[in-house]
Amino acid sequence: MADDRARLASLLASGAPVTWVMTGDSITHGLIHTRGARSYVEHLHELIRGDLGRVQDVVFNTAITGWRMQLILEDFERRVAVWRPDVVTLMIGTNDCTTVWLDPIVEVSEFRASVGEFVSRVRQLGAIPVLQTPPTIDLLRAPDRERIGEFVQAIREVAASEGVMLVDQHAAFAAFAEGTGPGNEGHPWGLLDDAFHPNADGHAALALELARGLGLTDGVDASRVVTDLAARVAVARHPLWPPVAED
Repeated sequence: MADDRARLASLLASGAPVTWVMTGDSITHGLIHTRGARSYVEHLHELIRGDLGRVQDVVFNTAITGWRMQLILEDFERRVAVWRPDVVTLMIGTNDCTTVWLDPIVEVSEFRASVGEFVSRVRQLGAIPVLQTPPTIDLLRAPDRERIGEFVQAIREVAASEGVMLVDQHAAFAAFAEGTGPGNEGHPWGLLDDAFHPNADGHAALALELARGLGLTDGVDASRVVTDLAARVAVARHPLWPPVAED
């Protein structure tokens, strides 16, 4: 990871145009659940090509709703390789972990091996892989995804064993939920639109965590995008609720 992080920092410092590919499932695809607001990939696009002034960089979002790790590997050429990326981020696992609508069910060991293969393929392209864990899930409303913790851990293990940069969104969402009020039961209610799709504030949180993980906030003073994202997440964690009663 140290080598990848140093390599990315050197690439950014060089001023050379960077091609970013961000792929995954519906969370990265970013449809519907933001209710018309920007997805986390769109926030990163604004930060990179706006605040950071990297106007010749290109940010591609190749995620597809409902996809799983094996599907991305089968379509790797279109999802990743054809864009000749310098950096590839992957957030996956929310669909892989279900025990209901997949036949056969994806085993954790199979998933871990597939993520490792993805990393290997990205590196064969000469690109820098970045793994993201998926956000937490409200298991009361999505009990079929009760294995999410095992799949998150598999991603962490691949990152550790392969020396890959890891942005632990799952841990960040869990930390957000801590101390947010009675009845919360450890779920980041303010960041979710349903059982597992982040809402607009959730995508702000994802973008902020990813930007930090990629080093895009290092040495950036008063970035409008970063400031706005941080403020949005802060309000989501401490909403003005309940409303003031009228006389």
